[in-house]
Amino acid sequence: MLPTPPSTATAHPPLLQDLDQAVDQILARVPGDIVMAIPLGLGKPNPLVNALYRRLRALPQRRLTIFTALSLEKPVGKSDLERQFLEPLVARVFADYPDLDYVKDHRAQTLPPNIAVHEFFLKTGDYLGNPVAQQGFVCTNYSFVVRDMVKLGVNLILQAVACRDAEAGSGAGPQLSLSCNPDLSLDLIEQLAALGRQPFTVAMINRQLPFMTGPALVPPGYVDLVVETPETSHQLFAPPNAAIGWADYAIGLHAASLVKDGGTLQIGIGSLGDAIAQALIVRHTRPAAFRQMLAGLGSQDVAARELAPFEQGLYGCSEMFVNGLLQLVRAGIIKRQVFQDESLQRLALAGRLGGTPSVAALQALCEMGAVQLPLGARALQHWQAQGLLRDTLTPEAARALPSDLDSPAALQAWTAALGPQWRQRALLHGGFFLGPRDFYQTLRELDEPLRAQIAMTRIGYINELYGDGLGSETLKRLQRRDARFMNTTMKMTLLGAAGSDALESGQVVSGVGGQYNFVAMGHALPDARSVLMLRATHENHHGLTSSIVWNYGNVTIPRHLRDVVITEYGVADLRGRSDSEVVQALIRIADSRFQESLMREAQAHGKLAADWQLPETWRQNRPEALREQLRPWRNEGVLPDFPFGTDLTDDELKIVRALKKLKHASTHPVELVGLILRSLQGVPEVPEAYLERLGLDQANSFKQLFLKRLFAANL
Repeated sequence: MLPTPPSTATAHPPLLQDLDQAVDQILARVPGDIVMAIPLGLGKPNPLVNALYRRLRALPQRRLTIFTALSLEKPVGKSDLERQFLEPLVARVFADYPDLDYVKDHRAQTLPPNIAVHEFFLKTGDYLGNPVAQQGFVCTNYSFVVRDMVKLGVNLILQAVACRDAEAGSGAGPQLSLSCNPDLSLDLIEQLAALGRQPFTVAMINRQLPFMTGPALVPPGYVDLVVETPETSHQLFAPPNAAIGWADYAIGLHAASLVKDGGTLQIGIGSLGDAIAQALIVRHTRPAAFRQMLAGLGSQDVAARELAPFEQGLYGCSEMFVNGLLQLVRAGIIKRQVFQDESLQRLALAGRLGGTPSVAALQALCEMGAVQLPLGARALQHWQAQGLLRDTLTPEAARALPSDLDSPAALQAWTAALGPQWRQRALLHGGFFLGPRDFYQTLRELDEPLRAQIAMTRIGYINELYGDGLGSETLKRLQRRDARFMNTTMKMTLLGAAGSDALESGQVVSGVGGQYNFVAMGHALPDARSVLMLRATHENHHGLTSSIVWNYGNVTIPRHLRDVVITEYGVADLRGRSDSEVVQALIRIADSRFQESLMREAQAHGKLAADWQLPETWRQNRPEALREQLRPWRNEGVLPDFPFGTDLTDDELKIVRALKKLKHASTHPVELVGLILRSLQGVPEVPEAYLERLGLDQANSFKQLFLKRLFAANL
């Protein structure tokens, strides 16, 4: 249940249909310096933010500080070929999505002197080498962001919201939903109000946003002003699904074998999250094939893994609600319901609750002491909110109901008093969402019973065990049975520390986000596990590099919180193991081209016995061996490049693959020479449409002719 809105808030906020008028109101209501909070990701009201930013850019006497995260921008190619290719794709996929002016200036390091931007999570890798962004970055856990914004003195909150108009003639006003971003806003408003500070809060209606119900619904009193113009309902930022590579699928298969039926799941965005989701679907629909794939990947403990289809199903508890989780809902894997009452949750875990309210459930609640007869007014209100009792039952009628459940007449009376369905139940809790176009369309078209069970809510509820007004620690522990909190990392040291957010130099790649929260929860819950995943190698300007290293200058997760680590070459269970055992377990899942050097370094530092030898069975961790094992399943279509579809056409995919090869070769001289030599030996015929797409159909300069030959050779 949402707390009562601050009494000073307007019950029915005014609606403006002009952005400039909205900016006038903001500048009048927030005198002096403005400290503005806007949601991370999708929930930014871009047209309104741009209008305010442009106005303040021309008013140097007014300072503006922007506190946010994950500021999204339409992709722009770094080379002429990439720009030529992306232009029609961006026009098709992103349509009228308006980029944020402050993002362009932030990236170009041309923010005006009176405007500062502080982000707590950056778009991955986009601001490396940008001193303005790096110096303004705020390093904090996701669940601490509200605390930090309060300290910063936020006095303006802007957010894009979904809207559902009232039925004609009902006399009711429109409903507002925080849709993709209830993660921080409500907590921020309430914490400021508790300190006697009333931020000016403006909601911009974007009718493209899916209307999410439950905790995402906001009473009108939370908003001081509503803005809607034709330009506010623009296309949502919709990153296309990424192709899933060999390594990602291997990691996904290993991860899926750790998930317990009846448990809890958190996963992230991108190809790795999609790989886990597809692997879980394969496990559910083709368990024999799933077992064979794991055995082929060299899993030594296949029999000890979780291999069976899902009967009880999973509960999704993920800070980011991603397309992969929605696919698991549609596949009938995420289906375990959780409740906002401890007694109901205990009965659900015991299999005694039933699909709808029943006298048997009522009797069980009475036996537990959760329901005491006769019902008082507050108890009646609580059980009506949970769906146990029908809404039309009055306090007087409730008190008149029999105080025993033994006689046929009593059973008949109580049966008539029961509600038609459970409420405040959910099969998934998420803090924010972001995904491809069909993900948003599916959310818009959800039937209402399912919509009510996908609960977008506060990040404090999801990322922490402690009570936050929406649920006690006891309730969260009951809900999050057998949790598997899965997150990605960039580097793993041989002693079990993880570097996930920044380089050794301190340059921030992205941010901590909620990773620490989930790792800590993985240890705080007795039957949970924290799972950190990474590809065994990565490419940088030094060439091929191991992602498992002896030491690393930036640590996101300290080694005393080490738990489960997965690469494409296997699973390392590090919990409770000695340093020597941890080193061996991580070498076991490292790329074989780096195992010897890792072993020698650990021995040199006294963490591995000097006479320890690398077992021969561990020496086969190479990408070509991995591809050989998975190739039959990819050819069969069990592990497709895009299991959940793609916005790219077949022709675009062919062009992308060729461009990726070119880009890779441009930073690897030996590979580039080989590519040039192949292009001189004759190239295949290239469809004219491909050349037109890249602006190479009329190539006449040496550079264009050279690129044309290289592209053709790659294609």
